[in-house]
Amino acid sequence: MKWIKYTIDTVPEAEDIISGILMENGIDNIEIQDNLPVFDEKQGGVYEELQPDVTGDLDECHIIFYVDEDFDATSMIEKIQLSIEDTKKFMNIGSGKISVGETDEKDWRNNWKKFFHSFTIEDILFEPTWEEDSQAKEGQMVVKIDPGIAFGTGKHETTQLCIRQLKKYLSGGEKVLDLGFGSGILSIVALKLGAGFVAGTDIDEDCIPSAKENFKNNELDWGLSDFHIGNLTTDLALEEKLGEECYDIVVANILADIIVDMMPHIPARMKKGGLFISSGIIDFKADEVKQAIRNAGLEIVEENHQGEWVNITAKKA
Repeated sequence: MKWIKYTIDTVPEAEDIISGILMENGIDNIEIQDNLPVFDEKQGGVYEELQPDVTGDLDECHIIFYVDEDFDATSMIEKIQLSIEDTKKFMNIGSGKISVGETDEKDWRNNWKKFFHSFTIEDILFEPTWEEDSQAKEGQMVVKIDPGIAFGTGKHETTQLCIRQLKKYLSGGEKVLDLGFGSGILSIVALKLGAGFVAGTDIDEDCIPSAKENFKNNELDWGLSDFHIGNLTTDLALEEKLGEECYDIVVANILADIIVDMMPHIPARMKKGGLFISSGIIDFKADEVKQAIRNAGLEIVEENHQGEWVNITAKKA
């Protein structure tokens, strides 16, 4: 299968904004290419003289996404271009030019792997399945991940915000609902932190085989999960499958607009005293999401920021 490859020319400081525009238009298979040095332990820490040599313009950045060749993306690309032009009015995003090419599915699935390596979120080590030598320290929780073609490696700020909240609030035995489960990473982390059962929804059929493979990679029982393909905002049958007042924690790492649309349907899924953990919210949309959460009858108990992304955690009385 061929995929249409779109490349947006921008600058590093606009990466989050452009990524947010793409996510708002339903694009989550995003690849970012820039020439910035990586400041982590393996690359010399904060000491500039220990950084690897970097070639190319530091102001150069390309954001790449892919669309099935059978999908008519004309309207979507027009909306993305209009949003980019509007963004230019208040910040430097470079040229914002969108160029088009194509690639084989095999290339898309595998070429990005050379850029994804082990990393930690607090005391959790995330390792790609293709790395043979584990860097795990004694007693460290390890999550083996292969996102495949479903979004979610754990590296993005929005996923990290959710993981930190799961670490904070899971005490053991909880039933968790993962809205927009993607590669299954939040469900896997929840089970490893002690959740008793996870359910999930997503609109992408590729997510179930991806999540199932990641459960296998982490030696987790697939029977501890119940994942569904469908849209909670429009699918009454899906609501019935999920049940009412079943979940101690509902986590949603999805787009702000989708969270707003979903909010009227979320409290009914939650137990009394249950928590709603949300992210995927770009900072300038946080107030809109908070209002939707309050309108749905939940009480906001916590708000956290990482970069330009926001986590909002709320409770059902």
